[in-house]
Amino acid sequence: MSIAAVLTPVFLQVLLTFALLFRLGMVRAAALRQGGIDLDDVRLNRRAWPKLPLQVSSSFDNQFQIPVLFYAITALELITHATDIFFVVLAWIFVVSRYVHAGIHITSNRVKFRFRAYSVGVAALIIAWLLFAFKVYTGA
Repeated sequence: MSIAAVLTPVFLQVLLTFALLFRLGMVRAAALRQGGIDLDDVRLNRRAWPKLPLQVSSSFDNQFQIPVLFYAITALELITHATDIFFVVLAWIFVVSRYVHAGIHITSNRVKFRFRAYSVGVAALIIAWLLFAFKVYTGA
């Protein structure tokens, strides 16, 4: 597999993280402009933000949880030259699920649908790790 094929999903995951960061800045700035927010309250308690900034903040925070395992396996796959088409497909499934998850998270925030998107991504990641472990221990 080419390095570009392996890293494109990583770049898109990083792009999602930055997009959520910028979106968070925008919704927080808008909330501050609307007034009614005490900076002393939000400085130490993010739950003091209104609903939308809190949703976007939670979605942004999510990008530093399970995606860490995605970054790790991608690096390990590259270092060990274990990348193959299966890994790239699983990486794409993971990243697409993260976009869907984030989209739901910052809009309707319907937990049932958000959880489904999350579960698809986690399943892809678990399969990727299991396949990687198999390759490591069998020399495949």
